[in-house]
Amino acid sequence: MKTLIIVIHPDLTHSVINKRWIEALEKQPEKYTIHKLYDTYPDEKIDVRAEQQRIEQYDKIIFQFPLYWFSSPPLLKKWFDEVLIRGWAYGSKSGYKMAGKRIALAISAGIAEDEFMSTKKYKYTLEELTRPFELTFDYVKADYRSFYAYYGMEHNATKEWVEQSIPGYLSFIETLG
Repeated sequence: MKTLIIVIHPDLTHSVINKRWIEALEKQPEKYTIHKLYDTYPDEKIDVRAEQQRIEQYDKIIFQFPLYWFSSPPLLKKWFDEVLIRGWAYGSKSGYKMAGKRIALAISAGIAEDEFMSTKKYKYTLEELTRPFELTFDYVKADYRSFYAYYGMEHNATKEWVEQSIPGYLSFIETLG
């Protein structure tokens, strides 16, 4: 079964790491389906039924995005609000269409990993900052599997640094089962 990779990046043209991750995933079309939300919905008018049908086709889904203001780009929140609706994603008569689907996040972060600590400038770990995602997926009975993060892009966006992220990302996806 293929994995759906939902990419949420408002400017892939100027992306360093997310664009490179997509290139690596595209080399294995038999394993991965890539769905770029900002390319699909440049006007941010989401086709809710199409998105729901897409989700229903996959058992493993990755939401890939750069960390924006300690969360995701805004189109992902809008996608959650519009797609994960009562009667489809949750509610006693919904059938919980995301139930049991393995869900994970793939996050590129500009800040160095050691800066995400209670004793450092940003005060919270990335795990703590991603709790709303975990709770959202738990609420719709999905099988949330945490995240893959690659840190330090703000000050270390060399080609070598980016390339080092790819084996870890691909391995992470494979470990989701």
